[in-house]
Amino acid sequence: MSYAIIEAGGQQLRVEPGRFYDINYLGVEPDSSYSIDKVLLINNNDEISIGQPYIEGATVEGTIVENRRGRKVIVYKMRPKKKTRKKRGHRQELSRLMINSISLNGSVIVDDSDNIPTVETEVVNDQTTTTEE
Repeated sequence: MSYAIIEAGGQQLRVEPGRFYDINYLGVEPDSSYSIDKVLLINNNDEISIGQPYIEGATVEGTIVENRRGRKVIVYKMRPKKKTRKKRGHRQELSRLMINSISLNGSVIVDDSDNIPTVETEVVNDQTTTTEE
């Protein structure tokens, strides 16, 4: 299994191609590509590359699927015996990022088509059999 650890939106994430992640709002329109060059670590079939702090020439390519808002967080402040109460809510602005590929020095290490298993369906004598490769 191949993955990368990146820094995006003020947080560090372990990302794999073919999966989507909700990160802090990036200010990019949906259905546009986004490239992240702050790659801290790449694991390619137990071959590990570690940056100090970042790996030079490593990029993670992705597509912004949508911009959305997170779950509502309620903040309630109360001072006892003072009749002081504040109730506020907050919803974080998020960008949903679909990871397409991980590349190192211009060559693609992992693509999202590598992780998708192929499923073959075969019909024999009115019975369906499924095999995964």
